[in-house]
Amino acid sequence: MSRVELARYRMEKTEEFLEDAEDALERRRLMLAVNRAYYTMFTSAKALLALEEKDSSKHSGVISLFNQWIVKPGYFSREISRFFVKAKDLREDADYADFVKITEEDARIQVERASKFFEEAKKSLEEIIKLQNTQSESLDSP
Repeated sequence: MSRVELARYRMEKTEEFLEDAEDALERRRLMLAVNRAYYTMFTSAKALLALEEKDSSKHSGVISLFNQWIVKPGYFSREISRFFVKAKDLREDADYADFVKITEEDARIQVERASKFFEEAKKSLEEIIKLQNTQSESLDSP
C-alpha cells in the first residue's frame, strides 16, 4: 500500500469518526461525542503524517510529529491545529477520570472543532499530494 493510499484510507475512517461524533451529540451521548471528535482529529493527523512516512505508537508522539511535519511547514492551519491538544485532554478526562461531567456545550464545541479539523485536513492532504507529485516530477526530469 502506498503512502497516498494509506492517507486516503485513514481519511475515510476519519469521516466515519466525525459522523459518529455528530450522531452521539445528537443522541446526547456526550462522552462518546467527545471521544469520537478527538479520534476524528487524531486519525486526520495520522493520515497527513502517512504522506511524510511518519507515525508514532503514542498519542503524544502523533501530536508532536503532526506539529513538526505538518503544521510547522505551513501545510495546516496553526489556529485549527490547537484544537488537537485540547481535544486530547478532554477526551482523556471523559474516558478515564472519575466524576467528570461533559456538558452539552463542551461536546458541541468539540464536534464543531473536529469538523473544522477534518475539513482542513482534507485540503492539506490534497495540497501535500500535489506538492509531492510536483517535486517527484521535477526530480525525474533530465
